[in-house]
Amino acid sequence: MASAHDRAVLQAIFNPSSPFGSSSGLVIEEESHDNDSGFDAGLLEQVKELESQGVSAAEAGDLPAALQRFSQAIGILPRRASAYNNRAQALRLQGDTAGALEDLDRAISLSGGRGRTACQGLVQRGLLRRLAGQDAEAREDFEKAAELGSEFARQQAVALNPYAALCNKMLSEVINKLRNPSI
Repeated sequence: MASAHDRAVLQAIFNPSSPFGSSSGLVIEEESHDNDSGFDAGLLEQVKELESQGVSAAEAGDLPAALQRFSQAIGILPRRASAYNNRAQALRLQGDTAGALEDLDRAISLSGGRGRTACQGLVQRGLLRRLAGQDAEAREDFEKAAELGSEFARQQAVALNPYAALCNKMLSEVINKLRNPSI
């Protein structure tokens, strides 16, 4: 089995646009799950059904119904992160960026920065921050989401990091010279 350093070198060779030290393209990541073990099973089932109904309503374009379902889920289990993350997406679609950011902050906090909900919340908050011109804060969110397994977040973090872009360019030039010594 290759060491972390070996995987990083291989990643740099086969994917020169990725930051050196990143081996996410070569490692199969485990799917990240939320820890729902601390919640009553009956209430959890009810909340998941409400969230499912909310997602279906949002997909059908009925944002008020979606918001109602997500808020009901939050009312039943206010310490569970997922419904806040889902409600944030509906709020964002309605144009309520401030409300979406508030719910994303809550979802990330409740999740402890771990699991699928944290990853999704960090990506969404990073996108909203990037749209608001808060690139440093967006990059932090993308870097945290990348650590949780989001390839999209990793790409966004690299795009927002001017030093990584410069290092990638230099590394790419070195690799090209090694591949084509006559140039």
